[in-house]
Amino acid sequence: MLLRIEDIDKSRSQKEFVDQILEDLTWLGIQWDGPVINQSERTELYASGLEKLAQLELVYPCFCSRKDVAEEAARSTNAPQGPDGPIYSGKCRSRPREEADALIEAGQPYVVRLDWAKAAKLVGPLKFTDNGFSHMVEPGLFGDFVVARRDAPASYHLCVVIDDADQGVNLVTRGRDLLPSCHPQRLLQASLGLKQPVYKHHALVVDADGKRLAKRDKAQAVRTYREMGLSPEDLWTIARSNQEPNADR
Repeated sequence: MLLRIEDIDKSRSQKEFVDQILEDLTWLGIQWDGPVINQSERTELYASGLEKLAQLELVYPCFCSRKDVAEEAARSTNAPQGPDGPIYSGKCRSRPREEADALIEAGQPYVVRLDWAKAAKLVGPLKFTDNGFSHMVEPGLFGDFVVARRDAPASYHLCVVIDDADQGVNLVTRGRDLLPSCHPQRLLQASLGLKQPVYKHHALVVDADGKRLAKRDKAQAVRTYREMGLSPEDLWTIARSNQEPNADR
């Protein structure tokens, strides 16, 4: 088991959170192999991957904010929706390069998006394996998704595929809520010529109403249970009894 701290977003990452993660995992009896990897220390690796995508002409700068994307979708009666909300229309995809360079030079905020249709044409049909079953990749599921921002050298999707390949990861085990992420990540893996791992998306721990636990919903943290006097064994029992119905154990 490898432990990676995904702290590329400096606005949300703090040392105290990392320390708590390490302490909680140790308390739970979860051990990892090798050193802890911090994404914030691997920016050159991500920049190299982004440059390769640029050389393949698969990415472009986009000057539309999240608000712009949401407002454009709201004005449309049939705006396509993806797992994360409205799919970007591709408004900046055809913007002349000279115009885009001028906007960047002037300090206009922008993100870098992957042209999914061009990437899909380059790599052809793709599959991924989850829990022993093969699935066809839907390359346009997220539309032209973001692969980098001005304040972050790479997005979550780009970072994890590069890290997985660099660390020799052959099995990715994660929550079922991240299953849709396989589609853009396989597209990036194939575009960059990276080896793909096998996936196992597990059942989620849910509350009494069947809703998955999340910090934004003020779900109890491991530390809270510790302070209540529960043991690691107690917490494992609670987790098993609160998995999604009909979930694989």
